[in-house]
Amino acid sequence: MGTGSPGSPIVYYPVLLMSPLAFIFPGQGSQRVGMARDAYEAYPVVRELFDEADALLGFPLSGLCFAGPEEVLNDTINTQPAIFVASVALWRVIEPRLSAAALFAGHSLGEYSALVAAGALDFAAGLRLVRERGRLMKTAGEQGQGGMAAVLGLDERALDGICEQARAATGGVVQAANYNAPGQVVISGDELALAEAMERAKAAGARKVVRLAVSIAAHSPLMASAAAAFRQAVEATPFRAPRAPVVGNVTARPLTSVGEIMDELVQQLTAPVRWTESVQWMIGQGADTFVEVGPGQVLTGLVKRIDHSVQRLNVGSVADTRAFWEA
Repeated sequence: MGTGSPGSPIVYYPVLLMSPLAFIFPGQGSQRVGMARDAYEAYPVVRELFDEADALLGFPLSGLCFAGPEEVLNDTINTQPAIFVASVALWRVIEPRLSAAALFAGHSLGEYSALVAAGALDFAAGLRLVRERGRLMKTAGEQGQGGMAAVLGLDERALDGICEQARAATGGVVQAANYNAPGQVVISGDELALAEAMERAKAAGARKVVRLAVSIAAHSPLMASAAAAFRQAVEATPFRAPRAPVVGNVTARPLTSVGEIMDELVQQLTAPVRWTESVQWMIGQGADTFVEVGPGQVLTGLVKRIDHSVQRLNVGSVADTRAFWEA
């Protein structure tokens, strides 16, 4: 399988030239109380997966997903396994009926769901990893003050320059965390540098600058302590080469070996999510239909901003799964 750096020419996979489906999996921020509850009630495979998760974690994650309370669900140590289980459960519902070639990608946390869907990671091992990821990220956030902000309406290069200026002015840490779509970038950093970058972005003509309701500076060097500890958990986890391309957040190119997957999952904690490039790469491979599997519709909204010509579907409920089968 071919790989390349973000700036290298597109490498085509011969088996995927028949307009493959692109399955994309959401990350933190897509959670909501009640997610996957109707699927749990309708499909035995979903009940089995949630029951397995409850047993593995030693507490009723299913109850937290279905009934809250919201503030507990929104704690990153719980949010990450909750979204992962809900997403994989919905994938298990539609997976048996799929026969077409596919591409996979997930936004940040969603990358773990994508790896399970592509056969590179077992569900139980993935659940343990995302629980540990959430724990370490929460601890890192408690150790250092930081946060994130969404910036709308500025060119990526311009915003990268603004972050560089803010770092120089404050001596702190701030950088792009998520290149989500043209004109929609999330920045992440310590309190002082982040505030400086936000003010500079407003002065540069950003349409909107919004501080996000998170207490961690994800995808920035402030997660270095979490990444160092997380490497041990990743290296202790059994992975396989994926049976179909999984596009990594860090490189926006397929992860083709176990070593690449392991490096990606560690680097992802401190590196930006290159979502725009990831979607563009999949479109370049012939993908003309993107299916978001999991709670919410964040990613299909981003795909629309990246390329409005591709078809977008969601699988987040029983009604969605039936509509997907009929599409």
